[in-house]
Amino acid sequence: MNDAASMRNGLWIAAASFVLWGLMPLYWHLLKAVPSLQIVAHRVVWSALLVGAWLLWKQGRGWLRATLAKPRAAWMLGLSGVLIAFNWGLYIWAVNAGHVIETSLGYFINPLLNVVIGVAFLRERLTRLQWIAVAFALVGVAWLTWQYGRPPWIALALALSFGIYGLVRKLVAVDAVAGLGVESAYLFLPALALMLWGETHGAGGFLGGWGLAMDVLLVIAGALTALPLIGFAYAVRRVPLSVVGLMQYIAPTLQFLIGVLILREPFDSARLVGFVFIWCGLLLFAGEGLWRSRRQIAASAA
Repeated sequence: MNDAASMRNGLWIAAASFVLWGLMPLYWHLLKAVPSLQIVAHRVVWSALLVGAWLLWKQGRGWLRATLAKPRAAWMLGLSGVLIAFNWGLYIWAVNAGHVIETSLGYFINPLLNVVIGVAFLRERLTRLQWIAVAFALVGVAWLTWQYGRPPWIALALALSFGIYGLVRKLVAVDAVAGLGVESAYLFLPALALMLWGETHGAGGFLGGWGLAMDVLLVIAGALTALPLIGFAYAVRRVPLSVVGLMQYIAPTLQFLIGVLILREPFDSARLVGFVFIWCGLLLFAGEGLWRSRRQIAASAA
């Protein structure tokens, strides 16, 4: 396959991954009758089995030992597993509690929070325009806090947990899918125990009386966890990161539209003002990143 065809395939797969992530609220809404912790438990168990089977097929039986042999991988992937499980649990609870718009805000904030984490922990330096972008986001969050008398804690907790998760995964040099496999292996037994406890105490999905359709949806939840990440890992090897960085806004945009247009969550002009400040920050941040990447490509071609 030539480079152009490979990049084209990467773009399609990246777009499909982000669209799937963006449409997730509709799927979790179908499972609203199941307790959120049980949904997370099923998500972990079935995704662990799927990812484990994928890695066994692609890399053989030694994939787990080879991944854990990397420096600091064992404890850091345990930490990242806890962070992503918390993120999944909060996200699913928030969606089914009627906070889809606020979850989208969390993933809009996340790229800007990542640059702050880079400054704080990786000693990265921001350009003046990036600082202005972060300032716009802070104004937006402060406005929302003032309007509603509380911080948008769901959005902030989602952004912070996913941002620290990204930091941990950046510091441990492992393949994206293999890393997910190790995280899933750590979470598998606790999730299986929680799932079985729910089944035997009337709070599970399979024996909860919701029918075969709900059982199938719970199993498919594992695939919906693993497939977008596998697709993302495929795409980032073929598509420039600057392009992937811009495409990541597909997911929270779709979540926001689902919350407003389909689930009809309240969204008044006061909340819109806060979102507009954050969107302005994102536009500055994305535009600056795209301009800088083009300068680097032009300089390397000269």
